[in-house]
Amino acid sequence: MRADLDAFRIWYRQHVGLLHEELDELEHAIAEAELGEIARRLEHDPPRPGASASRAKPDAAPRFTTDAVRQLFRDVAKAVHPDLARDAHARDRRHAMMIEANRAYASGDEERLRLILQAWERSPEAVEGTDPEATRVRLTRRIAEIDDHLVACAGELAELKDSPLWKLKAMVDDASSRGKDLVGDMVRRLKRDILVARNRLEAIRGPSHGATEI
Repeated sequence: MRADLDAFRIWYRQHVGLLHEELDELEHAIAEAELGEIARRLEHDPPRPGASASRAKPDAAPRFTTDAVRQLFRDVAKAVHPDLARDAHARDRRHAMMIEANRAYASGDEERLRLILQAWERSPEAVEGTDPEATRVRLTRRIAEIDDHLVACAGELAELKDSPLWKLKAMVDDASSRGKDLVGDMVRRLKRDILVARNRLEAIRGPSHGATEI
């Protein structure tokens, strides 16, 4: 469903989104032509070279890392390091957890590191041994992981169906099932609005503007 929605997003942008952008540009040009926005901005609002640098300073400040964070990170690294994996699947899982742990450590997020360690301790890979009891515990934990994953998938699906893009796709599909071309109607309206906007912009600029550009 996510792939279908991504494909619809690309298709909709090609057919409708680009026309919206063209119309927005024309309306912006009309506003500038009517109000003389460009000239006033150049005369009364010069750029401030130091503005962007001053805004970047707070983000550049180093974060404080406590001893507890350092110890937690060491514990996580000892438990989930990819070099300890027994197969490719486990190595990929450990690698992903180490990336997440590195990010949490870099930001000084003690709570996130603790949650990563707890998640590992509850995982099937954390159970050692080949005896029947160890196998049973691993299977039980794996089933619990699958259940959690299904719940997460259901939540993502509900979020997708609640998105504006999904609702638009549903409207387009419903109209198509009834023999109507909703997107075609949008395209025709947009092209008409673009033509009106172009004529309006040319009328505001006048013939002298066109002659100057030539």
